[in-house]
This record gives sequence, C-alpha cells and structure tokens, in this order.
Amino acid sequence: MCDGGLKTGIYIPADLFEELRAYMKSLGITSKSKIVQEALRLFMLEHKWELTGSAVGIIGVVYKHEVGNVDHMLTEIQHDYLDLIISTVHIHLDKERCMLAIFVRGSVAKIKELLNRIHKLRGIEIVRPMLLSH
Repeated sequence: MCDGGLKTGIYIPADLFEELRAYMKSLGITSKSKIVQEALRLFMLEHKWELTGSAVGIIGVVYKHEVGNVDHMLTEIQHDYLDLIISTVHIHLDKERCMLAIFVRGSVAKIKELLNRIHKLRGIEIVRPMLLSH
C-alpha cells in the first residue's frame, strides 16, 4: 500500500555507510529508510528557524578566555542585544576554555547578526546555534 511517499536512491560513501551500520547495530535499528527519514526531519527542523521571522533557543559558544580580551568583547556584544538575549550561562571547561550558553528569542535577522559578530571574535572556537522557529 502506498502512503504517498516517494521511493528514491541515494549515494552514501563507504566509510559513512560502515559508521551508520555500526550505529544501527548498536542501537538495534534495522531500517535504513527510517534512519534517513529521521535524519531528514532533524535536518529540516534544525534549519527551519532560518526561513522564518522569529526564533527561540540557545547559542553555544566555546572560547579560549585568555585570547585577547574575548571575555570583555563577548559581554559588549551581548549588551548590544539586550532585547534578544533572555539569559546567559557561563561554564569553565578547563583552565583555558569556557563555554557560554546564550538564550535568545526574537528576530531571525538579529540572531544571525549576533552569530556573525560572535564568529568574528579572536579566541572563539565553536559557535553552535540550537534554535527553533516559533
């Protein structure tokens, strides 16, 4: 019975396929189709916020706190987005690196602007948005 879906073929490089098989075996999953469907759903959910007018979520930032004055610059940037930032959490990962979780809600255009400003700072290692449209 057809559920209106589309049957298609995809190319998966051998190394990626072997890694996928190992995960499937470890997790007890037998259907490659279900894995691909879930991956597509997650991809679309993860990127949907970029296509909408507003979003809510967390921006994770890992940085080396002793590089330049990155702590000060991060604080200054946050002050420019008080209307967007709900809260922040600062965590010391080790003697050299910190993690900042910035909780945001608001305009996608302003969130992208904030992301770009953070990316440009010297000392930043990772900037990872985890955002949903709302």
